[in-house]
Amino acid sequence: MLLIYSTYNSPRLQYIADVLLDNLSGIAVSFTTRPDEFREHEGPKINYSPDTLAQDELKIIPASLLFETGITPQNIPCKERGGYKILFPTDNGDLSFDIFAASFYLLSRYEEYLPHQPDKYGRFTHTESTAYKEGFLQQPLINYWLVDFQKSLQSKFTTLVFAIKKFRFIPTYDIDIAFSYLHKGITRNAGGLVRSLLKGELADMKERIAVLAKKKEDPFDVYEWLYALHLKYNLQPYYFFLVAASPGEYDKNVDPRHAEMRELIRYHAAGYNTGIHPSWQSGDNNELLEAEIQTLEDIIGRKVVHSRQHYIRFTLPGTYRQLIDHGILNEFSMGYGTINGFRASIASPFYWYDLPREEKTSLLVYPFCFMDANAYYEQKLTPSQAYSEIQYYHDIIKKVNGAMISIWHNNFLGSNKMFDGWKEVYELFLKEVVYWDL
Repeated sequence: MLLIYSTYNSPRLQYIADVLLDNLSGIAVSFTTRPDEFREHEGPKINYSPDTLAQDELKIIPASLLFETGITPQNIPCKERGGYKILFPTDNGDLSFDIFAASFYLLSRYEEYLPHQPDKYGRFTHTESTAYKEGFLQQPLINYWLVDFQKSLQSKFTTLVFAIKKFRFIPTYDIDIAFSYLHKGITRNAGGLVRSLLKGELADMKERIAVLAKKKEDPFDVYEWLYALHLKYNLQPYYFFLVAASPGEYDKNVDPRHAEMRELIRYHAAGYNTGIHPSWQSGDNNELLEAEIQTLEDIIGRKVVHSRQHYIRFTLPGTYRQLIDHGILNEFSMGYGTINGFRASIASPFYWYDLPREEKTSLLVYPFCFMDANAYYEQKLTPSQAYSEIQYYHDIIKKVNGAMISIWHNNFLGSNKMFDGWKEVYELFLKEVVYWDL
């Protein structure tokens, strides 16, 4: 048992100590505000105060953040140390910064509660973040800090043993548009043909007709190919299905009442983790979210506990509270829809802290670092450049034994000419990189 002393045992301190020491390091933690109890403790102990209490302590000089309540603008000092940035640096103590306050600020997404300029979709954009402004958006900074923190603890307390964490690759897929042409009905396909005709896209017209005549595979139908890949590399993916009852500007999937769509979902739910991909429309209507979750549960025959927001559209704390209220346990939206990187500066799952309510929640957040749509639409990467990027994220996450979560869309992996080379990028990544992790 590791004992932490502080003058005030705040919910914020308890939360971040549990994340770093219990959840990610496997060390049971207890807390005290009594100096005498701290001095008498014979096991490992951390003094989180400005005063020295014992010779055999590891001392961290605290910033004020974890002892505050409410949400106020913060002055975030940032310095370079050992090749990466630190927040809340200090001049004394066994660490050169307050790792608890720094990690809490980033994990709680404190800055997203402060006044900021949202993007055109109403989302917190990466350019507003400390990570972007200080140049560490592409680093799992908290994992780096944790490695050094564990070394400092082990140097001070040689009998301390940490849980062995292994690198994990977790493939995930968003099924926004299950099929390009199939199962969309006469009206939508007729409209598509007219649009192609007006634009002079004769090749698209021919392809649509060939697919509908069953003379050619739908360009978005990659499900058997993915199944074979998962089997070959022993992967356990997550699939997120958009099941909006009616189409909208950003919600264009096949009607979930269609027999083929329901069969597709059941097929994946039989062998894989299957979750809800809340529609854009549901972001403005909580009743729609409830209805979509119910629709998916009716199709798969079990409770829906996994979720990722369509367009990565969410705001804190509202979206996460709604998901919790509807029984979601695992949330996969923690990343940006504008750039690849680490939105919460971590490559490990963590429980969400509801900052306004000052409480740890039951929602386990799985942060992603790479999404094909970001690489293609936002960063304008070629397939070759995208391969280098995803390999980079793999390598740095593996060094800290974190969890690498990627997002791919079935349309990127199909035969659509727009995405030539992207299917090969993903297959090569699994073959040349992930294969060696098995």
